[in-house]
Amino acid sequence: MGYILNIETATKNCSVALAQNGQIVLCKEIAGEGYSHAEQLHVFIEECIQEASISFSDLEAVAVSQGPGSYTGLRIGVSAAKGLCFALSIPLVAVDTLQSLASQVTISDGLIVPMLDARRMEVYSAVFDTNWQKARAIQAEILTEYSFDSYTETLYFVGDCLPKCQTVLTKPNFVFLENIQYPSAKEMAKWSFEKFQNKQFEDVAYFEPYYLKDFMVTTSKK
Repeated sequence: MGYILNIETATKNCSVALAQNGQIVLCKEIAGEGYSHAEQLHVFIEECIQEASISFSDLEAVAVSQGPGSYTGLRIGVSAAKGLCFALSIPLVAVDTLQSLASQVTISDGLIVPMLDARRMEVYSAVFDTNWQKARAIQAEILTEYSFDSYTETLYFVGDCLPKCQTVLTKPNFVFLENIQYPSAKEMAKWSFEKFQNKQFEDVAYFEPYYLKDFMVTTSKK
């Protein structure tokens, strides 16, 4: 098959990956202190196409990180993806941001908890098993000392908010993988290819990023 262009802009990481049959051909990304998505995204897209010596007509689909994450970042990524899909008459694929973040972790047992910062002690989180399938749905929550206390398995936390998380999440079965901060378009390739094969496409005209607005406080079940 042809190529899928993957776009990830849900966090500070502005990331673009070109993939063929689910395998990465090229990836361009930058994660700075500020958000450089508006300046860098289209540059990265052009560079991936040029350096792979292909043309935009070789693309069979565009995949975009659907959220949750930064409102502005998601809007920029989705707008770019929609524009390409409209112009090229190709399908749009949406990839779960937290699933692609969790995909950076390979474990044989336990659970993976990707979390993205949502200011103060608020986070977007989900729980995934060893095959990166959801064991708990995405939630917007305010972290407390009781968060995740119902889990007895080893929990591997990843994301851009681990320093603040460690001040309240102190159970012995909690492991923090501090080197994994941001989702990347590289991890999107597997999921976008799978969705493409299954024809799980979005309506280009009406698709919107997945925003989470309401935050819940986790209380002890004891």
